[in-house]
Amino acid sequence: MIWNPTEGIDLGFFMIRFYSLTWVVAFALGWYITKFIFERENESIEKLDNLFVYTIVATMVGARLGHVIFYQPELFTQDPLSVLLPFSTKPEFHFTGFSGLASHGAAIAIIITMYYIKTKVLQRPLLWILDRIVIPVASGAIFIRLGNFMNSEIFGKVTSKESFMAMKFIKGEDNLPPQLASQLTNIPDGTQAYNAIAKDVQFKDILEKIPYRYPAQLFEALLYIPVFLILSYMYWKTDARNKPGLLFGTFLVLLWSVRFFVEFVKDSQGGFEEYSIFNALSTGQWLSIPFIFIGFYFIYVSQKKVV
Repeated sequence: MIWNPTEGIDLGFFMIRFYSLTWVVAFALGWYITKFIFERENESIEKLDNLFVYTIVATMVGARLGHVIFYQPELFTQDPLSVLLPFSTKPEFHFTGFSGLASHGAAIAIIITMYYIKTKVLQRPLLWILDRIVIPVASGAIFIRLGNFMNSEIFGKVTSKESFMAMKFIKGEDNLPPQLASQLTNIPDGTQAYNAIAKDVQFKDILEKIPYRYPAQLFEALLYIPVFLILSYMYWKTDARNKPGLLFGTFLVLLWSVRFFVEFVKDSQGGFEEYSIFNALSTGQWLSIPFIFIGFYFIYVSQKKVV
């Protein structure tokens, strides 16, 4: 399959980008899911709105800081304004949008923020909040990865044309000539664009050399669906919600295990895996391991305490 989607819905005066739309869907669906949980727990919608705002801020700030800390620490000294602002000053001032986000950083920021929420908003134990917030977070993870797929970013390693769901990510490749990239952008359908440009002798060889890759973002999004379904079933159909830490621990084990194994087919994102001592695994895998072990700890502890 040739993957070269249009960036979004062009309204003439405004472009609704698919990547941004998936983030909107992720947060909107998260609010809707949490609404049902709050109604079951007799919590007010006003508190949900406060939780929603804090979670959005924590997700965006944490994801950005996580990316810079784990993958591009040089930005703190080389271009500090770009760390939290949607533009870069290197090599010249230009708008970048909020790009470069790390899910590990978002997870850490959300957990820290929930500690504030427990005392200032909900007046509930921290594990009570974490056990419930992980359900909408799991659903959001699905759409964030779909956004990466639509944006042709964080794709997989090079593979053969015969591999399962092998794709050519036209826009995501770094070695396309500007003229070719521009022409491809103007043709919404990826296959049609590929066929049209391939007729041009000037670019035919270049297009043929674009490698097939695993759609790692799509793999990850699809595998997050059962994570969300399992957590939802545990909350609504079992007494897991009465065992502090069980849902939270299960979320950590399942979601980060998915991330760990998908990393085997994901193209390198850089980070500290570039150092020989860490190159046995990717940066994403090294960061996922602590979350998995912490998850097992909370599952173990939850079996000893029931409320």
